[in-house]
Amino acid sequence: MPAVSGMVRVMSAVPRVHLADPQENAREIAALLETADAQGAQLCVFPELCLTGYTCADLFLQPALLDAAAQAFAQLASLPVRAAFVVGLPLSIGGRLYNCAAVVCGGKVCVVPKEHLPGAGEYYEPRWFSPGHTAGDSVRIPGLPGGELVPVLRQPVIDCGVFTLGIEICEDLWVPQPPSAALCQHGALIIANPSAGNELVLCGYVYAGAGYGESTTDMVFSGYAGIYENGRLLAENARFAREASYAVADIDLQRLRFKRRQSRTFFDAPRETEHAADRFACAAPGFPEGDARLLRFLSPTPFVPSGAELDARTEEILLIQTQALLTRMECVHTKKAVVGVSGGLDSTLTLLAAAYAFERAGWDKRGLIGITMPGFGTGSRTKSNAERLMELIGCTALTIPIGPAVTQHFADIGQDPEVHDVCYENCQARERTQIVMDYANKTGALALGTGDLSELALGWCTYNGDQMSMYNMSASVPKTLIRHLVRWVGTKLGGDILPVVEDILDTPISPELIPSREGEIDQRTEDTLGAYALHDFFLYHMMDSGASPARLFPMARQAFDGQYGDAQILSALRTFVRRFFTQQFKRSAMPDGPKVGSVSLSPRGDWRMPSDAQMAVFMREVDALEDILNG
Repeated sequence: MPAVSGMVRVMSAVPRVHLADPQENAREIAALLETADAQGAQLCVFPELCLTGYTCADLFLQPALLDAAAQAFAQLASLPVRAAFVVGLPLSIGGRLYNCAAVVCGGKVCVVPKEHLPGAGEYYEPRWFSPGHTAGDSVRIPGLPGGELVPVLRQPVIDCGVFTLGIEICEDLWVPQPPSAALCQHGALIIANPSAGNELVLCGYVYAGAGYGESTTDMVFSGYAGIYENGRLLAENARFAREASYAVADIDLQRLRFKRRQSRTFFDAPRETEHAADRFACAAPGFPEGDARLLRFLSPTPFVPSGAELDARTEEILLIQTQALLTRMECVHTKKAVVGVSGGLDSTLTLLAAAYAFERAGWDKRGLIGITMPGFGTGSRTKSNAERLMELIGCTALTIPIGPAVTQHFADIGQDPEVHDVCYENCQARERTQIVMDYANKTGALALGTGDLSELALGWCTYNGDQMSMYNMSASVPKTLIRHLVRWVGTKLGGDILPVVEDILDTPISPELIPSREGEIDQRTEDTLGAYALHDFFLYHMMDSGASPARLFPMARQAFDGQYGDAQILSALRTFVRRFFTQQFKRSAMPDGPKVGSVSLSPRGDWRMPSDAQMAVFMREVDALEDILNG
């Protein structure tokens, strides 16, 4: 299968330093460049002044050291390596000395002098170096292949073919207006910084810090290497390694481009630069062929925070939901709400979250009205859980069977009750919605929706049935996250609620609209749609980076390695594309509900799509994937 498109593989390399010995340092760097090629890296970034060591102090003024550094660099530039690379060295330009980053890419060389020089401590850079803006336009480096004169860039945007690269050096990042901000606006997608900080918005950042072998007279250098994307750590090495070390990761260029296009302000921000960017073109190698596995972690549940963050994020989402509900209820002057309670996952979250909101507001929970509405496919397990949960919460609980009303409706419209088609199912969903809406009108209450983000993405809801409500707290909560919310709020409410919640969590997801055998669940949603975990994965990456099927499939293969086979993933992907396009009309008419995370499908907010948009472009990618799988 093809690799994920739109990626660039980068490496941050920290060689062992041989202080004031450029030849030995070049040997260490050359070994790491071999590693970079073996890893398939397209870009390798080394630390500041790595060809001499950062802590040479007044030795920087010695011609012998400067000449040796230039010769060592010329040797590195002539190596038959594929990766573009950035190394630090001191260079004399027009009689002044500069702390430079030299870029080697596709046989071409350019130099970027450091602009902002720190001025404290023993290593007082202005003692030796001049700021970059004072440098000339070119510098002669003897021994370089293809000529000795190379350009000097001050606002460098280097077009490497497959990616665009900007350079800033160490202290450049820490000033109020770092060069990287302007470089990103001028088009740089990757920022390389020999010895610098670790985050920048809307770009990839490759950090390489000075390491073992530097002078420890007054300071210790940790030798940290880190790779970041849009401020998120992708890879790092251990600090204080005693030998050479490196970090390698794949940066998602398509995601960065997508985020920049999506941003309302990125290209509108003022460009606080003295002159336009210096453009330089070269050719970096492409992404390693035949290497389908990405060097980055792909979570199978991207909507679900990991580790210690999960509880905090879960609480935050619940507070957003409850605050939104209380605000809406106060605006319409009611302290009553009606929820249709099926004993399934979604209605359980709505009921629990509403109960939590009532508790926070100090309102009488009898104003929260839960209605269970058993129909032709209702199982004994879900009905029992619904009734028990309402009892434990202390809300007003009603049971209104829908069988007689739906049977009469079948007779009115001439529907054969033995034909279990879409009409048979939707009649039940609409009857339940009518009961909830009308009872809310009768009691002066707010009718709460129970649908979720995953169902809205797939259109797995009945238009003007469970698709409709007066307010839907879970409209932007995906199915994979609901489980954590249900368990968390069940624990918060306490008592005997949690055991009931756990049984609901163990119950298969089902609309329960088709008659079952012996009161058990036969109609399982994921048997029809495919796993919700896959659909949530597709939805997240489509909304987060604009990923189309050609990217979604190999990404899902890696994220769900060993959990789902290729055929299962492709089948779910085909279903996702088909339903996402054909069911937009339901999202175009969706009721109000709060956005709780990074993804919302509200037509008034994050997602505006014509209901009659065609899926052909996307389905062609799915068909091509199927052709590859079938040989």
